[in-house]
Amino acid sequence: MVETVLGLNPQFDLLIVDDGSPDGTADVVKKWQAKDGRIHLMERSGKQGLGTAYIAGFKYCLEQGYDHIFEMDCDFSHNPEDLPKLYARLQEDDCDMVIGSRYVNNLVNVVNWPIGRVLMSYFASVYVRILTGLNIADTTAGFVGYKRKVLETIDLDRIRFKGYAFQIEMKYTTSKLGFAIEEVPIIFTDRTAGESKMSTGIFKEAIFGVIQMRLRKVKPKNSN
Repeated sequence: MVETVLGLNPQFDLLIVDDGSPDGTADVVKKWQAKDGRIHLMERSGKQGLGTAYIAGFKYCLEQGYDHIFEMDCDFSHNPEDLPKLYARLQEDDCDMVIGSRYVNNLVNVVNWPIGRVLMSYFASVYVRILTGLNIADTTAGFVGYKRKVLETIDLDRIRFKGYAFQIEMKYTTSKLGFAIEEVPIIFTDRTAGESKMSTGIFKEAIFGVIQMRLRKVKPKNSN
């Protein structure tokens, strides 16, 4: 993954957020850092959840002055070679958030997933659209790019969800704050490395959390 991202054109910097992985991830990243200054590492203690890891990463990128910030999985289910395509779309004036979408244009671009997982993911997005009114085909997508102004406006400390519902909450909040969201079709391939973090608790958070989220008022950062 590191080699692929660093070899892209245009160039991207890379931040790895490591929540105390027992497999030596941080040590490997540090070796890469010695070779290339575009690699950044954030080490956190323990498993604090997907959402908190992304928020910590967003804050780091804002502090470092980046204007375009992307999130993606590191197991090749998201093809890093799609990054330039998402970046190009994010350059347009009518796009503040870009989503690498599995379901846009009435297509299901998923490879090697069991049919049950595909249906669960697809209808989860249908469920979210019905409850929230979001005009987004892939509401649970985790391959997303933001313009700096979006993450500066969102009160990241008020984002509540830690599991996969985090992805829904970020899109919902972005939309409610008036930013333009666009989807770019990608092909999602089942992971070639690592293990799924999906659990019953995470699934329940996504189902019932959407209802709670819908009832809350979204406010920009520093508002009363």
